[in-house]
Amino acid sequence: QVQLVESGGGLVQAGGSLRLSCAASGRTFSSYDMGWFRQAPGKEREFVAAIRWSGSSTYYADSVKGRFTISRDNAKNTVYLQMNSLKPEDTAVYYCAAKSRYSGSYYNTDGFHSWGQGTQVTVSS
Repeated sequence: QVQLVESGGGLVQAGGSLRLSCAASGRTFSSYDMGWFRQAPGKEREFVAAIRWSGSSTYYADSVKGRFTISRDNAKNTVYLQMNSLKPEDTAVYYCAAKSRYSGSYYNTDGFHSWGQGTQVTVSS
């Protein structure tokens, strides 16, 4: 397992940007696929973006495609989510998560075995 700590959330106006970071403990970070999910009040946790363990492939929800970018720095044990052109409907708690590169879907929470505590993102209109 790996321990994950998110940071970078906050309050931003619509059209603004934020960059979320997720720092991982342990020496095996580079072997995990990583994902970002979000959960708004009263809603299910939903997929936002994911990146393969090598960084060679990325995956996005349709709602964020073209606005958000996921990246990782395996030397720093960190995964990032750059969020541009933010909208009020992006308001949620954002979670990073890790999964084995050998199994599990990128798009479902069930595929991920380790989760951070979440960071709040609030976009005002």
